[in-house]
Amino acid sequence: MNNRKPLALKYRPQKFNELIGQNSMVLSIQNAIKSDRIPNAYLLTGIRGTGKTSTARIIAKAINCEFGFAFNNENKNKDFCECDNCKAITNSNHIDILEMDAASKTGIDDIREILEASKYHPSIAKFKVFIIDEVHMLSKQAFNALLKTLEEPPSHLKFILATTEIKKIPVTILSRCQRFDLRRIKVDEMNIFLNQIAQKEKADIDSNSLSLISKSSEGSVRDALSILDQVIITYNLAGEKATEDKVRKILGLADESKIIDLMSHVVEGNCSKAIESSEEIFDIGADPKLVLHSLLEVCYLMTRTKILGKISKDLNVSETESKRLEEIVKNLDLTYLTMLWHFLIKGLEDLNLYPNLSVAFQMLLTRLCHLKNMPDPQEVLNSMKDIKINNSNIENSDNLITKPKTQIKNISQELEKPKSNLNENKITSKINSLNDLINITEKEKEIELKFDLERNVRLVKFSNGKIDIAFNEKLSKDFIKKLTSKLLEWTGQRWIITLSKDIGDQTIYEKKYEVKKKLFEDAKKTEVYQRIKELFPDAEITDVEQINDQERDE
Repeated sequence: MNNRKPLALKYRPQKFNELIGQNSMVLSIQNAIKSDRIPNAYLLTGIRGTGKTSTARIIAKAINCEFGFAFNNENKNKDFCECDNCKAITNSNHIDILEMDAASKTGIDDIREILEASKYHPSIAKFKVFIIDEVHMLSKQAFNALLKTLEEPPSHLKFILATTEIKKIPVTILSRCQRFDLRRIKVDEMNIFLNQIAQKEKADIDSNSLSLISKSSEGSVRDALSILDQVIITYNLAGEKATEDKVRKILGLADESKIIDLMSHVVEGNCSKAIESSEEIFDIGADPKLVLHSLLEVCYLMTRTKILGKISKDLNVSETESKRLEEIVKNLDLTYLTMLWHFLIKGLEDLNLYPNLSVAFQMLLTRLCHLKNMPDPQEVLNSMKDIKINNSNIENSDNLITKPKTQIKNISQELEKPKSNLNENKITSKINSLNDLINITEKEKEIELKFDLERNVRLVKFSNGKIDIAFNEKLSKDFIKKLTSKLLEWTGQRWIITLSKDIGDQTIYEKKYEVKKKLFEDAKKTEVYQRIKELFPDAEITDVEQINDQERDE
């Protein structure tokens, strides 16, 4: 029985001109090797499946190849170099080329082994090469151990680091490496590549299916080859032709036209048709998360259509779909499209919170269908500005409520409107000082107000109907609103609370503390305290109370 290799391994690049879509990187590396200006360390970064590890192996071949095969364009028609170094590197058994997976070997001990081995010269190759994959997984101590060797390695030693998460690499490491970003492969480039592979494999698959695979791979060559391999095994080996519908079924994708139909119902606000359309999509085996990704893509295409008026051909959208999108966005504005995008993104998070994805998806559709009935955020903001209450210039509470422009504005007005229903049995006496105000808050059991007034408010000026205060960072956020409302309730008149830039007087709590402190100091000067101290040296005053003349006589 033949041992069939997966396509991702079978068609792994073996030389520079086989790398797809990385022309600028290839040119830079080739020129450096040819001119013998090889850096101490390379850092390769990019998404999964763009060729980081393959590039690392090709670099190892290029700097050790006896014939310069890896970057020699004269060898285009030849698949493999026949020198011993290239053969061994291709088979992953070269004694001087060490590959380490940092995801499984993250500790400092693993790095110490590498550094220990780096002292010895290569056995058969020109350079000893250490390839560290997923290098971002190394521990902080392991990175620190690498620093000095990366900066000034022995002349026979080269490092090639590969990672998918460049942000997790310490800056000290980045500065010691020559960095190359492997970009995502474009849909057109991927399409050409997959066509070549399909021909070599004699796969019975149409061009639309290959285009769909190219698009679904999201720029990853390995993902594209894995999907193509799955399609060939599923249908071609069974004697069937692979069509676009069959590929969609494997990927769990819905037909693009059905997704546009669904989006059309959402934009129209037709909730029942939207849910029916989603059920039809799920019946053919589509994954709700992938459907939501498709809706996000359609939303992007709609926005692009609204801005540019047409969609470029490189977006892989048919003429019919392009016209439909133009019809859908004709009566839409960018504000709505932006809100739609935001709700779809939020929907991705919501799908992870509930185990039944189809139910969560339909609840999301319900929200999206009612999105068009929501007021414009800018209009709401403007209306909120119109009803903003300024206590310093309100003369008549009856003029506070104006005709609402939207439902949201009306709710805001009700929230902002202070209480005006006075209880005749409530306090009607005047409040002439901050102490009067604190006494009333205590009597009315407004503990939070009392606490703020005593500890977090510094009085600047107090007059009838107006209080100027300074405050500290611990003051409650709704202090002014609550105090204004209570003063109106207690006194029957509106008070203006002004936040002053002046420092103000001490807080009541600070004043009491100063008084208490002075009492302690005076008590320690008395003869009684001195006598007690002589008899009991360890004795200390724990509290002092000030009594008036009447209490003293009693």
